[in-house]
Amino acid sequence: MTKQSFNLFSLTPKMKILHFSWIAFFISFLVWFNHAPLLGMIAQELGLTPAQIKTLLILNVALTIPARILIGMLTDKYGPRKAYSLLLLVCSIPCFMFATADSFEQLALARFLLGFIGAGFVIGVRLVSDWFPANQLGTAEGIYGGWGNFGSAAAAISMPILALFFGGDDGWRYAIGVTGIICFVYSFIFYWGVRDTPQGATYFKPKSAKAMEVTSVKDFYLLLLMKVPLFGALALLNWKLSPNGVSLISANVSYIIYIVLAALFIYEVYNAWDVNKSIFTTPVEPIHQYEFKQVAVLNVLYFATFGSELAVVSMLPLFFFETFDLSMVTAGLLASSYAFMNLASRPLGGWISDKYGRKKTLMILTVGLTAGYAVMATIDGQWPLVLAVVAAMSCSFFVQAGEGAVFAAVPLIKRRLTGQIAGMTGAYGNVGAVCYLTILSFVSYSTFFWVIAASAFLGFLILFLMSEPKGTIAEVMPDGTVELISVE
Repeated sequence: MTKQSFNLFSLTPKMKILHFSWIAFFISFLVWFNHAPLLGMIAQELGLTPAQIKTLLILNVALTIPARILIGMLTDKYGPRKAYSLLLLVCSIPCFMFATADSFEQLALARFLLGFIGAGFVIGVRLVSDWFPANQLGTAEGIYGGWGNFGSAAAAISMPILALFFGGDDGWRYAIGVTGIICFVYSFIFYWGVRDTPQGATYFKPKSAKAMEVTSVKDFYLLLLMKVPLFGALALLNWKLSPNGVSLISANVSYIIYIVLAALFIYEVYNAWDVNKSIFTTPVEPIHQYEFKQVAVLNVLYFATFGSELAVVSMLPLFFFETFDLSMVTAGLLASSYAFMNLASRPLGGWISDKYGRKKTLMILTVGLTAGYAVMATIDGQWPLVLAVVAAMSCSFFVQAGEGAVFAAVPLIKRRLTGQIAGMTGAYGNVGAVCYLTILSFVSYSTFFWVIAASAFLGFLILFLMSEPKGTIAEVMPDGTVELISVE
């Protein structure tokens, strides 16, 4: 792999890959959050209740939990080029479904299916990690994630304007339809323009795509423990949609879903055992070992960082609309300031991690986002609007820089498992979003922000268990020889 200087505007192959990747991720987020700034228009036309609106917000992030796990496995097995191209192509369909929906049930189904497009992030993490050396990886992943995440801000800015441009009651439909067309077309552009690895490099694949490999008995049980919140979040969503929540599904359907989730969890446990049973009889050679606790710590941090970003991006237009009595267009534009910080803050978080260390950077940024959400919890209608926007942008800096720092560390754990690790860590971000948005449906905005601040502080405490990545990762070449990949 080349170790050229990091010149973002060069035409080197690795920079072309970086640009292809962040644009794909940008489109993913544009489509994923194309509804958020239009909810006021949609609710008015279709007569949606506040409870139904909040349900759409939860559904939008629900399917991404299993999707990121699945996409991570498929990416490691088949490569990012095929995985991302197919994801964009397929997900354009529910985007068109949402644009043509005439009832809450149709909107809900389309939003649920569109949650799958949020898994695209995982694919780019693996692709970028195979093209950049460790000393540039945090910066590259930060640019990929930050510029891609800006798709949500672009949606907040552009969708109301597009809807007004098309005009009429169906303006929002045409605006959302445009994003579906963009998604469909770029799937082919990505397929034609991308390679999985640099010329002559090896694409390392896991021994099995059924479950993540671990290298000790202790880590096996920790892996099982970390699977519980993933299924717990889906069970929480099921409860929210049942007669105990918004009654979108019947009690009988809810019970069936609980049974299916329990069966899937048992199946996941079996797959984990089947892939890792050898560690109970034959210890893994030290050179091939990695600490799964590294993954667990990053999972918790991404729960607090990306989980809160997804939740806040979804509700912030309504927060500004209701708190300061603004128009939906103005509220959407102001709310975009939160996601706008992605352009600089996430790459900066990755760059700082490259330069000063992964653990130290994460600790500082986690303290900052704890304080940021504590400040946002105090915002009310008495605040000057300018200060409220500044507070949101300041909080956003720490949140998104923290995300960049998390994924500066993810690819340095075990190269051939990068897709699966990114999938699990990314899924925890969606678990956080489901939990936070569910809490929001029961509490005030202020309490919602306080809950996020408390969970971020818990992440700070857990960070003391993390070890700074050092030395090399050992991977086995197709001919049986061992290649050592530097993580410093």
